[in-house]
Amino acid sequence: MTFKRLEIGIFLRLLGLLVLVYAAVYYAHKATYAPVIFAGFLVVALVVELARYITRSNRELASFILAVKYRDFSQHFNEDHTNPSLKQLHVAFNEVNSTFRQLNAEKEAQFKYLQTVLELIDTGIISYDAQGQVEWVNESFKQTLELPYLHNIHSLQKRHDVLYDAIMHLEPGLPAVVKLTVSNRTMQLLLSATSFKLHGRSFTLIAFKNVSHALDETETEAWQKLLRVMTHEIMNSVAPIASLADSLRRHVRLEKEKGTELLLHDSDLLDDVEEGIGIIQHRSEGLLNFAQVYRNFSKITMPLLTTIYVQELFNSISALLKSQLADQNITLLVSVEPPELMLHADSQLMEQVLINLVLNAAHAVAGCANSQIQLVGKTTDNDHVVVEVIDNGCGIPADVLDSIFIPFFTTHKSGSGIGLSLAKQIMHLHKGRIHVHSVEGTGSVFRLEF
Repeated sequence: MTFKRLEIGIFLRLLGLLVLVYAAVYYAHKATYAPVIFAGFLVVALVVELARYITRSNRELASFILAVKYRDFSQHFNEDHTNPSLKQLHVAFNEVNSTFRQLNAEKEAQFKYLQTVLELIDTGIISYDAQGQVEWVNESFKQTLELPYLHNIHSLQKRHDVLYDAIMHLEPGLPAVVKLTVSNRTMQLLLSATSFKLHGRSFTLIAFKNVSHALDETETEAWQKLLRVMTHEIMNSVAPIASLADSLRRHVRLEKEKGTELLLHDSDLLDDVEEGIGIIQHRSEGLLNFAQVYRNFSKITMPLLTTIYVQELFNSISALLKSQLADQNITLLVSVEPPELMLHADSQLMEQVLINLVLNAAHAVAGCANSQIQLVGKTTDNDHVVVEVIDNGCGIPADVLDSIFIPFFTTHKSGSGIGLSLAKQIMHLHKGRIHVHSVEGTGSVFRLEF
């Protein structure tokens, strides 16, 4: 229909041109030039109008293609008040514009959805180009590294040089683990990288996840398995020795009581045998008690969670240890902010953890001037509860700092190496973490994060 209308319009205009040309020739033969000149103007005007009529669909098409080039789909082509020959073309243009607008809306919705997902996950993600210019970074990356903004990946070297070196040497498809300290918090990050090209530009995408908790859980589980095997073997081996030593000691005593005519050197020999058997029995029982302690340590599996007011927990610790600390001239300070701060935990296990930490702190400040231990309860920016045990003691040497949570490890002559290992396991059972920051000669901070 559109083409028929276009042909009719062209035919009528051409017919008008022929009539005007005929009229101009007719009056020219009669030497009447005024009508000829008038007819000539009309011919020119009609030719211009015919050209415009024929090319206006091309102009509409060119305007539409230019809008597509600049992704401007806001145009609307009039369908009701336009030339009938262009109505179908305008309808087609409007349908194409509507389709593109819908596709753009869907694309934008998908982008916002993906961006929201990437912001919510706990994996840090950063993308940068070949010059190091950061194209995109999610909130988890900023919070984990405490970087409010990062414009260039090379700027990371000033804040976290260890992480920067690991990223620069990271090969796509080969994950790596890097240990990093941020605001006195030590964490282990699992890094992975991938490279891709977009619009002719090369990009690198880095993703990292804090795997400290998972690694600690695996390590704790491995130690528990080892402890169960060791305590089982120790108790199975030592228990018969202790029982046999006790039997032999009783037999020797009976023989000494019966043997009234024993020679002097025989009596001395029996005394030595009795003493030796007594030592064997005493040490065997000591080993059995030692193994029993570690067996109990490995049996802690499920805390009884209740709501605990941190202030009441601190008051309980203070009442238990106040006299002992006062005898050592150690001041215990308690601070809770806000005062009604609460946490969900096993009260008995938490008391055990804090008692161990406070006693360790007391050992660290022993002999120091103005010995002081602080119990601090507070919340972080993301509303997590934090409990800190702070001392101004001798600090922990850097070469042993990574080993203090390992079972059996201790720097105290009278220590068993169980306190901090137990504290770490209890915190893992509460889905929390324990960190330490220590400076030799200044003091230590043990931080419990729930």
